[in-house]
Amino acid sequence: MKRTIRNFVFLFAALATVPIVCAHAQTKPKPKLVVVVMVDGLPMEQLHKNRDLFVKNGFRRFMDSGAMFTDAHQAHAFTLTAPGHAAVLSGAYPYQHGIIGNEWRSRDGKYVYNTADPANKYLDGSATTEDDGTSPKNFRASTIPDELAYATNGASRTFTVSGKDRGAILLAGRAGKAFMYSSQTGRFTSTSFYMPKHPQWWEDFYASKPQDKWFHQRWMTLLDAKAYERSLPDNQPWSSPRGGITKNMGAMYGVGETAPGKLYYSGLLTGPFADEAMAEFAVAIMKGESIGRNPKGATDILGMSFSSHDYVNHSFGPESIQSQDHLIRLDRTFAKLFDEIDRQVGKDNVLMVLTADHGFANAPETDVARGFEAARIDPTDLRNAVNTLAEKKFGIAKIATQHMTGGFTLDYPAIDEKKLSREEVETFIARAVVEQPGIAYSFTRTQLERGQVPQTRIGKLAQRGWNHAMAVDVMVIVKPFHFFASRSTTSQPTACTHGTPYAYDTNVPVMWHGPKWVKPGRYAEYAEVVDVAPTLATILKTRFPNASEGRALPILK
Repeated sequence: MKRTIRNFVFLFAALATVPIVCAHAQTKPKPKLVVVVMVDGLPMEQLHKNRDLFVKNGFRRFMDSGAMFTDAHQAHAFTLTAPGHAAVLSGAYPYQHGIIGNEWRSRDGKYVYNTADPANKYLDGSATTEDDGTSPKNFRASTIPDELAYATNGASRTFTVSGKDRGAILLAGRAGKAFMYSSQTGRFTSTSFYMPKHPQWWEDFYASKPQDKWFHQRWMTLLDAKAYERSLPDNQPWSSPRGGITKNMGAMYGVGETAPGKLYYSGLLTGPFADEAMAEFAVAIMKGESIGRNPKGATDILGMSFSSHDYVNHSFGPESIQSQDHLIRLDRTFAKLFDEIDRQVGKDNVLMVLTADHGFANAPETDVARGFEAARIDPTDLRNAVNTLAEKKFGIAKIATQHMTGGFTLDYPAIDEKKLSREEVETFIARAVVEQPGIAYSFTRTQLERGQVPQTRIGKLAQRGWNHAMAVDVMVIVKPFHFFASRSTTSQPTACTHGTPYAYDTNVPVMWHGPKWVKPGRYAEYAEVVDVAPTLATILKTRFPNASEGRALPILK
C-alpha cells in the first residue's frame, strides 16, 4: 500500500511538471529587433552564381547559418517594385491590397502613382510631385508593423528606409515611419504623413553633409578580373545607363558638376555608393531612436529596401559585370551593417529576413544569343495594331483607350452607345492581342470577374494580380524572354526589365536568420514572399494582417 501511494505521488509530481514545461515554451522571448532587408530587383540565381565571392556576414549570414528557401516566389503576374514590396509585410496579393503596379490610370484616365498623396509633402524641402510617394493612402491591407503596434498598444516602433519612396512606405504600413531618398538633395527624408518635422538626430546626421563624400568618386570593380569571368564585359551595345553613368566601368559620379548637385544626387542611386549611404542612415536611425532597445520591452522593426540593384540591372542587365560587381559591393555593405546591428542590439536578440520585390529578365540580345526568341515590345505599337482591327470590326476608333500595368482599358461608353456586347468586344480584343508578335496570353475583364481564367500557374498569378476596381479590361501577358519597353527618339530603350509571371521574374530569395526562432537549413520546398508576414506574426504572436493569404513557413523552433 505504501509503495502504491509513493508511486502515485511520484506520478503526480511528474505530471505536475508538464504544464510548467509548456509554460516555459510559450514564454520564449520575442526578438528585440526584427530586421527586414529587401534588395530591389534581385533574382535568386544571382545569389547562387556569386556565393563563393561573398564575405562571411553579408548574404552568407543567411546562406550559411540561416534558413534559405531556394524555390521562393513573388506569386502575382506583374512583378513590379510596388506590388512586390506591398506583399512582404501584408502577406497579401494585389487583388486585395490594391497596389497593382508602380502606377496606373483610373477609369477616367487619371494618372495614379502607387504611394502618392497630395495631402502630404517631403520634409526636407524637396519639391513633391504627383510621381512622388508620401503616404500609404492607396495601400488597402494592414501590415506586420500595424498589427504589432496594435498588439503592444503602440509600444512597438517601426522605421523603414529605402532609395525609393514606395520601398519605404509599403514596408512601413500605417504604424511605421518611412524615410526615402531625395534625388534633389541626396538625403533620406520623411513626409508630413509620418511626422511634422525631422527629429534632432536627423538634423545632426546631415549637418556635415555625409551624402557628398562620394562626389567625383569612380565606380571601379572591387575584385580582380578573374572573378568577373562569369559575367559579360562592360560596354555592351544594349546598355542604357542613366544618371550620368557610362557604359564602361569607372564612371565618375557628378561628372560635369563643380559641386554636388542634382546630377550627382540622382546618379548616386545608380551604383553602389547609395547603398553605403543608406546603411549609414539606417544606423543613424537605430542610434537616434534606440531601435532594438525599446524602453517598454516591445519588439521594434527596422525595414530597409536597397534600391540601386534594380537601377543597375535595368541599365546593364543581371548578366553584366556592373550587376555582379554591384552585388559584391552590396554584400560588403551588408556585412558592415549587420556587424553594427549586432553591436547595437546583440546578435542573439535579432531576427532577420531578406527577400526581394522581383527578379529580372536578361537583355533580349543575351537570350537571342542563347537560342531563344526574345524581344522588346512597344505597347503603343501593340495597342495601335489591335485598335486598327477592332475599328474594322466594330466601327469604333481607339477602342483600347490606354495601356497600363497589365494590359488595356476599353472605351465602354462607346461600346454601350453602339449597343454592343461588352463581353463580345472584350473577347475580340483578347484574341486580336494574342495574334500579335511576342504575346502569350490575354484574359478579359469578364473572365477575371467570373474567375474563369485557365487553372494553370499563369492563370492563378494573373487572377491574383488583377483588382476589379482599378485594373485593366483586357489583360496582356507577353511570351517568355519578352517585355514591354516603349521606344524613344531621344534615348535608347531600357536594357532589360521585369514584370512577368515567369520564373526569372518571380524566383527571389526568402532567407531568415535568428537561431532562437528559426531552424537553419536549405529548404527546397515551394514558398512565397506572402509567407513572410504570417511567419513573423506567428513568432511575434500578433494577429495576421487582415488580407494575408500566406502560411507560416516550417522553420519555427
